[in-house]
Amino acid sequence: MPDQDAPRNPFEGVTDYFSELNRMRQTGLHGREGHEERQRTHASAWVPATDIYVDGDDLVIRVEVAGVSPDDVSLAFAHGALTVSGNRRPEVEGDAAFYVRERFYGEFRRVITLPDGTEPRDISAEFGNGLVEITVRGGASRPDTSRIELRTRSEGATTRSLE
Repeated sequence: MPDQDAPRNPFEGVTDYFSELNRMRQTGLHGREGHEERQRTHASAWVPATDIYVDGDDLVIRVEVAGVSPDDVSLAFAHGALTVSGNRRPEVEGDAAFYVRERFYGEFRRVITLPDGTEPRDISAEFGNGLVEITVRGGASRPDTSRIELRTRSEGATTRSLE
């Protein structure tokens, strides 16, 4: 019998259908319910949406980290790779009962290979409105491909070049 004192879900009927589909999918993938209780691994961690575009000679990288404090975001550059990592902490704690919970929480990590010749001094970053915006000065003007000769091994071999 439904609890008369429980608040009514205004999305009942709409979200129930999608929630049930998602529950069945998760049960099929993970073989049990309660998958949210499991420890997240590299394979199941959330990855923030990222845009990479050119602005003049600069390469601009925007990483969407809504709900993440700037103190919980870290940027590192090593061996030609930029790593953006951090942690989105749950905003609602305790015994809250969610009707719908689609946002991911916990640690995240995004690794982006930057063009050859990029130096740490070429990289600057700003945080605002839930975005980390990273600018790689001159990153769009650096050559990032080399021409490699391709030879075939068959008889009557010819030589081709890939561009």
